[in-house]
Amino acid sequence: MDSYHALHLPGVLSDPLFGIMSSESADPFYWMRVIMASNRGTLMELGISPIVTSGLIMQLLAGTKIIEVGDSVKDRALFNGAQKLFGILITICQAIVYVVTGMYGEPADLGMGICLLIIIQLLCSGLIVLLLDELLQKGYGLGSGISLFIATNICETIVWKAFSPATINTGKGTEFEGAVIALFHLLATRTDKVRGLREAFYRQNLPNLMNLMATVGVFLIVIYFQGFRVDLPIKSARYRGQYSSYPIKLFYTSNIPIILQSALVSNVYFLSQILSSKFAGNIFVNMIGTWAESGYQRYPIGGLCYYMSPPETIGHIITDPIHAIIYIVFMLGSCAFLSKTWIDVSGSSAKDVARQLRDQQMLMRGHREKSMVHELNRYIPTAAAFGGLCIGALSVLADFLGAIGSGTGILLAVTIIYQYFEIFVKEQSEMGGMSTLFF
Repeated sequence: MDSYHALHLPGVLSDPLFGIMSSESADPFYWMRVIMASNRGTLMELGISPIVTSGLIMQLLAGTKIIEVGDSVKDRALFNGAQKLFGILITICQAIVYVVTGMYGEPADLGMGICLLIIIQLLCSGLIVLLLDELLQKGYGLGSGISLFIATNICETIVWKAFSPATINTGKGTEFEGAVIALFHLLATRTDKVRGLREAFYRQNLPNLMNLMATVGVFLIVIYFQGFRVDLPIKSARYRGQYSSYPIKLFYTSNIPIILQSALVSNVYFLSQILSSKFAGNIFVNMIGTWAESGYQRYPIGGLCYYMSPPETIGHIITDPIHAIIYIVFMLGSCAFLSKTWIDVSGSSAKDVARQLRDQQMLMRGHREKSMVHELNRYIPTAAAFGGLCIGALSVLADFLGAIGSGTGILLAVTIIYQYFEIFVKEQSEMGGMSTLFF
């Protein structure tokens, strides 16, 4: 199995779960769906949540030295095995919790047999996702399963909202959901072509062409920023005349800041929704967040959660500038802090990089071995913090412009696709260039 077949399996796993009574209520995990590549009421309900959760916990345990992980093949194999086992346990726990808490109907109404069947379905689909991730990590494709599932889910959302043939009654007549199809439909059915064109670009509550153009614009901006880096010259301590460079990119921690920030916000939203439904009217619960319901989605209208959420339109920014300012400060600050913190936790700080270079018997040109950490400290913490700040700023920009799939989703998709491009180019250069694709 390769990346091509792994790419199609999430679509197969999007088939609806058998036996569920209802998933029509507001979705408490709506805010986590993008980063977890999950679809409500389907076999991909859990998405990559077990993999991400187990990976982050094991990485934190290793980074804080609570567990010791050596560089030997045996130690790495044990670490990966423990991570997979932890992922299976999390899958079982999440499947049971989803059913017991009534996400698919009251357990008493479903019956013991149906509840067990739903848990088995979620467990089997979760195991398939874990196996796909393992296959890609073993070299049967490019990248990792986590990145592939996230990018596939987000790209599917963008393509669907651009070309969806589904029709929706908006009160002014039937319209197509897809922005591009809606353009031709509005131009064909409206007698006033200028008004139809304006509606296709600026219609509310459905994807429009301005959203699509904003998505493309953010995509190009992120690609442009990916090229920013500093190359530090290094040389071999063993062989004279062997020179190379160590690149420090602007996005030093890649998309990790936005993933962690999104996971943090999503968990706060989830906790707030649970407290709001159980203790409605409590002053402390209202300080965390108050919620309103629209269709299958709940959205914050007050409290901390409201100021952590992006303004929906430019009009909301004008009417409530304090919300916009607090949101911008929160996004930039949290992404910069998480990026700066992640380099120490993940083993990519200046001390870790200097140790890796020493292990490879490489030195920085013009610097002694003892001064490598000091020199790397001039670049790595700054790149991590400023790169996280830029990631947060781009996410805010995408949200304000109304990009399809949210600012977080666009950034994740672009950075993942760019990583795949880099892996592809690297492998092709190692195999002898692009000509190997055709000959």
